[in-house]
Amino acid sequence: MISIQSKLPGVGTTVFTTMSKLAGQHNAINLSQGFPDFDCDPALIEAVSEAMRSGMNQYAPMTGLPVLRELIAEKTKNLYGASYNPETEITVTAGGTQAIFTALSACISAGDEVIIFEPAYDAYAPAVRLLGGLVKPYELAPPNYEIDWDMVKKLFSANTRMIILNSPQNPSGKMLSEADIQELIKLTRNTDVLILSDEVYEHIVFDGNVHESVCRHPELQERSFVIASFGKLLHTTGWKMGYCLAPAGLTKEFRKVHQFNVFSVNTPMQAGVAKYLANPESYLGLSAFFQEKRDLFRRLMSETKFKLLPCEGSYFQCVSYRHFSEEKDTEIAERLITDFGVASIPVSAFYTKRTDHGILRFCFAKRQDTLEKAVERLMKL
Repeated sequence: MISIQSKLPGVGTTVFTTMSKLAGQHNAINLSQGFPDFDCDPALIEAVSEAMRSGMNQYAPMTGLPVLRELIAEKTKNLYGASYNPETEITVTAGGTQAIFTALSACISAGDEVIIFEPAYDAYAPAVRLLGGLVKPYELAPPNYEIDWDMVKKLFSANTRMIILNSPQNPSGKMLSEADIQELIKLTRNTDVLILSDEVYEHIVFDGNVHESVCRHPELQERSFVIASFGKLLHTTGWKMGYCLAPAGLTKEFRKVHQFNVFSVNTPMQAGVAKYLANPESYLGLSAFFQEKRDLFRRLMSETKFKLLPCEGSYFQCVSYRHFSEEKDTEIAERLITDFGVASIPVSAFYTKRTDHGILRFCFAKRQDTLEKAVERLMKL
């Protein structure tokens, strides 16, 4: 056999794939992986189909269709007061994860240090390591996952190249506050530290919270890659469409990588999304839509043995179980599938050291009947 030296020797199949596969084997209700089980707006499907029928089936420009980039610029300006040039500062990507990987590939070299707040989306750390970078995780603890910025400052060194943020955060549902943003500004001022801000859940915020995009703040905007997702926005995670906002100098480097690992993104979907999003109501009502689901799920789960943690944004609800079981989170997650037919994600999977606080993550981006059936099963625990 031909042998190769793995660049990611400690990495196996993602926990999302593992839990979804196990759920399928046991015919369990899948509240693990973060995707809706309901359809997107038929008007969006028609807009994409119309683009296909009109002949928009060849390569799009490497940077994305101009009409879509112009719409993104307008949307960003209206929401956050931030100006981005569609020609030089906005790139359409094949999903948020590709945008994250491309941004890292453009900037991270061997020996560069990247600060990550954990629990963290599991794509960050492997990408940094693949590029020869060093992950410096800062562990946040339940129930509130607050950031101690004095501790973050202690992680800084001469080799610190980037900080990765995620707000609203997957898996905790925590959001950065204005106070957090001001601490971040002070921490990065007069440095060459870059920021990668994963804001794919920007439109899913609850209880009157305001999403503090880094692009609201010029001192952060000038050093940041801001990542967004049409999949989360439009209930179309399988389309794998997103975009990256960044100043012209950073975008120039981003596109050098983007053109060789993707080149361009699905043309008719770009055209259809641009037409659909021309009406801002298509996304301005998203928070209310998902808050209804969050509130329903919390109300139902309050009748189970689990303790609910705060959920300020995203479509994930974390729960604690240590008050009734000393099982590892991986063990109880598997038992919920095999014995009760409901799939969740053990939050230890989002920590580099697999830190186990006795927390599970459920996705509530599901139909009402799906949530009701799942909780009915969990009531038997």
